[in-house]
Amino acid sequence: MSIVCFILYTSLAVGQIPFQSDNNTYRITYVSSSNGKPSPNQNKVVVFTNARQTLITNEKDLKGEGKYPLEVSLVNRSNLSQQLYTLLDQANCISTIDSTAIKSQQFELQEGSKKILGYNCKKAKTVVNSNTIEFWYTSDLPVKGAPTALGQNLGLVLEMIRNGNFIMSADEVKKTTYISPAQFASIKPKLLDLLSYRDEIWRSRFTTIELFKDQVINFSDSATVKPDVLRFANGTIVVKKVKFPSLGDAKTIFLDLQEQSNGDAYDRTGTVFLIPVDKKQSFLDGLKNGASTLPVFENGNGKKYQGVVATADYSPAIELMRFFTPFGIKQYNHIQLKGKEWHQVVPYRQDITAYASLLDGKEVYIGVFIGNYDKGGHKINAAITIHRGGDEPPKKVVPLFNTLNIMEMAGQEYATMFDKPEGLTVQFELKEAVSNAVLRYTTTGHGGWGNGDEFVPKENTINLDGKTIFKMIPWREDCGSYRLFNPASGNFATGLSSSDLSRSNWCPGTVTNPFVIQLGNLSAGKHIIQVQIPQGEREGSSFSAWNVSGVIVGD
Repeated sequence: MSIVCFILYTSLAVGQIPFQSDNNTYRITYVSSSNGKPSPNQNKVVVFTNARQTLITNEKDLKGEGKYPLEVSLVNRSNLSQQLYTLLDQANCISTIDSTAIKSQQFELQEGSKKILGYNCKKAKTVVNSNTIEFWYTSDLPVKGAPTALGQNLGLVLEMIRNGNFIMSADEVKKTTYISPAQFASIKPKLLDLLSYRDEIWRSRFTTIELFKDQVINFSDSATVKPDVLRFANGTIVVKKVKFPSLGDAKTIFLDLQEQSNGDAYDRTGTVFLIPVDKKQSFLDGLKNGASTLPVFENGNGKKYQGVVATADYSPAIELMRFFTPFGIKQYNHIQLKGKEWHQVVPYRQDITAYASLLDGKEVYIGVFIGNYDKGGHKINAAITIHRGGDEPPKKVVPLFNTLNIMEMAGQEYATMFDKPEGLTVQFELKEAVSNAVLRYTTTGHGGWGNGDEFVPKENTINLDGKTIFKMIPWREDCGSYRLFNPASGNFATGLSSSDLSRSNWCPGTVTNPFVIQLGNLSAGKHIIQVQIPQGEREGSSFSAWNVSGVIVGD
């Protein structure tokens, strides 16, 4: 909260103080405590109040030490409306009027009394969003007020208790003259409706980097190409070069993606990936020149798997998000079933803080793939949001393998290498030791017939330097929770929908999260990692495959 926008309530004029101080103006400061202990790093709430107005701010904002966004609340006592002002940054101020928040409050007056700072206090109670809040207020002074919008018309609230354990209590009440800091007097606010006002404040708390806007991912030789978007594999892959700011104290990063069918009715594998370009060859070279130009992995089964493992001169694509499209969301919402109201869009959101060091102040290539052979395909929106605070992210990122054939529609081989006991084996070398190392391992099984690995639980085993570090069966049994994303899902005689069926670690319309496997400290030098899965055998033209990706992060 802040007092940085000096506007009269009645006119929103520029350069005027919103609070009209007089000889009966009081200044009240409040301290907070939780479970009987003072809250750390106290920033006291400060209230100025008289018979006409109440202004709510805090000490840091009064001193000019607060961080944006800075907000001040001004209560007009003649009509009990609340005017809110927020300085989003040094040049942008927004304002709104809430005419109902105070008037709509209801309280239960209770028995009991006590003295606070020498003033006789009465008790009241209310419930807000299942939180019980108690108020101790006094009528000994000719003013009303409170440290929040709640209780503004009870009297002068000297103590608020939420759920019996969080307390805001007055530690000083005195008469004073309110003086506004003149350096902010020329800020001109933009008046918004209440919802827009809150939304702008929320969005100002983080940085948004747009990746793709209304981007079609389809299978077609011809398409309208946006000037900053690269299109590969007949349009099933889109890639964009993105510039990230220096992260500073922003240590939490999220990836958001929304998908709608633009013609394709089926559940498809999707991935958002980052292309490392720190070595002689990159996955981007393969996109431009063909999958056959990428390094090949072989394990003796006669297949050549292009670009799936790290070598001394090549790093595979780093998977930021594995997602699966539902059956025809939005495009096929005309398919009616009684009691089903289909969703219009499927949202995916994932924490990608582990890869912050790859983004910090850098220009990177980020792509999205959705496997499909449909001319209409899918439509996506994608963005990354950067948030202040959080734990220090890992400083080291070592991509090891990614068997998801992103270039599927350009001839990249399916991940069928697990039909041999050797499975997937990667030799890698660490030039320096990695402490607190973690393997981020994403795995999903595929093969869409009854005996295919999509529908048959299979144990995944990971060995590092000859020692088993991970063994479990990746499986999802909650797919039916997402039925309303899947209007075109097939319905069976059993009463089940295809989208209800349990699968090998994925569901139509969801994200597949990585397993986070603690490795401890890894020494500098050469290491071998091996992934083994008892992949099902071919049945005619049907076959099983496992899309697995692995990245080591650490310090």
